[in-house]
Amino acid sequence: MMMAYSSGVANGLPHTNGATNGEKTKPDIVIVGGSLGGLFAGTALKHHGYNTTLLERTPENLLHNQGAGIVAGGDTIEFFKRYDRTGKPVAVPSYKRIYLDQEGNVIHEEINRQNMTSWDLCYYLLRANYDRVDSPYLADGGKLPEVRPTDGNVTYRYGCTVTNIKDEGARVRVAFKRKQKDGSEVFDSIIADMVVAADGPSSTIRAMFEPDIKRTYAGYCVIRGTVPEKAATPKALEVFRERFCFFHAPGIQNLTYTIAGEHGNTDPGHRLLNFVWYANFPEASPELETLMTDKDGRRRHITIPPGMIAREAWEMVKKMGHARLPPQMAEMAEKTTAPFVQCITDVIAPKNLYMGDKVVLIGDALAGFRPHTVASTSQAAFDSMILAEWLDGKVSRTEFVRQTMQFARGIQRMGVEIGNRSQFESLPMEEYIKDRNYASIKREDREYPEWTLEGLDEV
Repeated sequence: MMMAYSSGVANGLPHTNGATNGEKTKPDIVIVGGSLGGLFAGTALKHHGYNTTLLERTPENLLHNQGAGIVAGGDTIEFFKRYDRTGKPVAVPSYKRIYLDQEGNVIHEEINRQNMTSWDLCYYLLRANYDRVDSPYLADGGKLPEVRPTDGNVTYRYGCTVTNIKDEGARVRVAFKRKQKDGSEVFDSIIADMVVAADGPSSTIRAMFEPDIKRTYAGYCVIRGTVPEKAATPKALEVFRERFCFFHAPGIQNLTYTIAGEHGNTDPGHRLLNFVWYANFPEASPELETLMTDKDGRRRHITIPPGMIAREAWEMVKKMGHARLPPQMAEMAEKTTAPFVQCITDVIAPKNLYMGDKVVLIGDALAGFRPHTVASTSQAAFDSMILAEWLDGKVSRTEFVRQTMQFARGIQRMGVEIGNRSQFESLPMEEYIKDRNYASIKREDREYPEWTLEGLDEV
């Protein structure tokens, strides 16, 4: 069953969505997930005139800072060029890529301009653009976006966990439980024309349609944290400031770079050094159990959030760092105050459209990329941009499926391959450099293998 949305047409039939005198309106859309993916979708759709309701399960209006640096790829930068109305810079430039040996010496460098941002800066800029949330992140060059008559209406609802999606012909009913201030839960539902699933790699919506698709552990974890520029030694600043710095060794990859500081401050001296350290921890090993048991004694499945890592686990990590990392990178692990850990996993859905095109998966809900790809945020941004173009009738359904699914399939497979090469093979440095350069090819310049098209004509 195919359905096109254009100028208020769903399933080929005009609808009014409550408008009088048969006036056509654009579809009402429910977005599930209030992190970056959901906010990318909500912001783009709002600017294209679509009415959206965003359902976020966290029982608070604002998500907690995840403390993560992000490489702002081409689609991320393009998204903010198109849709940001705050005027706040979203990224810090990196002008060189350099590679260190274990003694901390530079063994390779190349000119390569990239843009680095942070989860919290992106989040607050998107919240400002989506539902006009004011914050200190708009200071020093930003402003609260103006309201335009062409904007769609937006509703941000937190404490809402989706429990079911029911096909009701031309429309869809989304059932959810809503947590109230007193801690009790009530059940509610909303009817819409489309559901955008942007609820991350453990997507509840994807599991409703593809219950056999599970996240699988890849055999290693990423340890992350930040250190203020002012806290770093000159030796560390020399290789990390406005540079993308790498280190490879058997079972280890570390990369460190500069991101915006508190409240998105991009002024030199007020920024953060963000480190990303991949380390092998075999499944069921004592080291993995120690690492993934938080300070309250709870065994976490995938993520230890900032501030929750156990002292014993962090001492183990710092000892590993001093033994195996270049001194500048070991310094980052020593000086970070809120590290966090994520198990690296793989997941991808076989398609992105369900329930007669009334449910669409985007971003990590469609395909969880390994971080080596530096493309997870860009995938969500691109999916959101082209989704708006499809709904506006600027690209066909076939083209929407082809571009989003080839990107998801090709980059997900690439992440597995370069991640496994990095963590489980011992290769010449030239091979790791080649992998990194390959991962940096712009989406629009990539040539995807034929297998990425398989079965798409059946979606």
